[in-house]
Amino acid sequence: QVQLIESGGGLVHPGGSLNLSCVASGTLIYIWDMGWFRQAPGKQRELVARIVRKTDDANYSDSVRGRFTMTRDVAKNTVYLQMNSLKPEDTAVYYCRAGLGPRIFWGQGTQVTVSS
Repeated sequence: QVQLIESGGGLVHPGGSLNLSCVASGTLIYIWDMGWFRQAPGKQRELVARIVRKTDDANYSDSVRGRFTMTRDVAKNTVYLQMNSLKPEDTAVYYCRAGLGPRIFWGQGTQVTVSS
C-alpha cells in the first residue's frame, strides 16, 4: 500500500518561505510521476508542480514558476516543494500525489496560510 505523508505547512507572512515535504512508503518515488497540488477554499484542486518519473524534469504552473522549486531525494524517498516569495493567493491545502497510469495516490494535505 502506497502512503504519502506531507509536512511543513504553516502560517507565514507575505514574502516569506516554506519548505513542504512528502515522504512516501510502500513504494519507490522514482518510478512515479510525483506532483504537488493545492486547493483553496471554494476552488478546484490545481497542479502546482510535478516531476516526471525516472527523470529530474520539473514543471510548474504559471502562477508559481520562478518562486517555487520541486525536488526529489531518492535516498530519502521524499519530494520537496520549496516555496519562496509567498503571496496571500498561495493560501491553500497542499497535497502530494503519486501517479502511474491509472494508479493514483494522494497524501492527506498540509495547510499553507499566507497572511499578514
